[in-house]
Amino acid sequence: MATHLDISQVSIEFPTPKGPFKALDGVNLKIEKGEFVSLIGHSGCGKSTVLNIVAGLYDATEGGVLLDGREVRGPGPERAVVFQNHSLLPWLTSYENVELAVKQVFRKTKTKKEMHEWIMHNLELVHMTHAADKRPDEISGGMKQRVGIARALAMEPSVLLMDEPFGALDALTRAHLQDSLMEIQKDLNNTVIMITHDVDEAVLLSDRIVMMTNGPAATVGEVLHVDLERPRDRLSLANDPKYVDYRAQVLTFLYEKQRKVEPISPSKSTQNNDKGKVVNG
Repeated sequence: MATHLDISQVSIEFPTPKGPFKALDGVNLKIEKGEFVSLIGHSGCGKSTVLNIVAGLYDATEGGVLLDGREVRGPGPERAVVFQNHSLLPWLTSYENVELAVKQVFRKTKTKKEMHEWIMHNLELVHMTHAADKRPDEISGGMKQRVGIARALAMEPSVLLMDEPFGALDALTRAHLQDSLMEIQKDLNNTVIMITHDVDEAVLLSDRIVMMTNGPAATVGEVLHVDLERPRDRLSLANDPKYVDYRAQVLTFLYEKQRKVEPISPSKSTQNNDKGKVVNG
């Protein structure tokens, strides 16, 4: 199968008062059409930087990104982004927020009626047609994020980029949205790249989990193939030996192979002989 998205030898440096800071070093990743890939790692490992380069928001210092054989040069509707903050315009209704994206992409190819039907279709995908006329301050955080996902899907992207999309939500809402995302991805066969700090979320949703080394000069450390049948049910997987093993492999990478160390202040050094402590990141 031909590679859908090819991240090739991507490195990036940012200028600082103390000189160039190398955030990423030689990141390589090939992703197939319809694949769900999660990026996981400690804070500062460059996960969001990788996502922003794929989105076209950052230019790599070295290497580049190919989508269906074409070089990524700047943002485009074929790569939609969902952030942790829903980023909805507060003065617009749910319908109007999705409409903005639809008009931007389809104003020359769809009639008003077709655009209306398409907006409602995407709100229906995330179970938000009942709140089409409500503004963001009239709906919950989880509902706002559903509208944000609907807006991204309405662009009909071939790649959906998600930067900790459920990180600010309570556990129950998060679980509902994870289930919704699995249903949507099954129906649409989008390619999804998602950043997460949640090991269980990564194992539940992903076909592959890309584990990043600590920065600076972060890169791909290990890639875990998650061979669990779909559709996936979180309750039945909880005691599945394969699920438990995948989870353990990710935790081992994060907290043993890539242990985040924070120096202990001199005032504490006499109380503790350890050189550092694990930081969750």
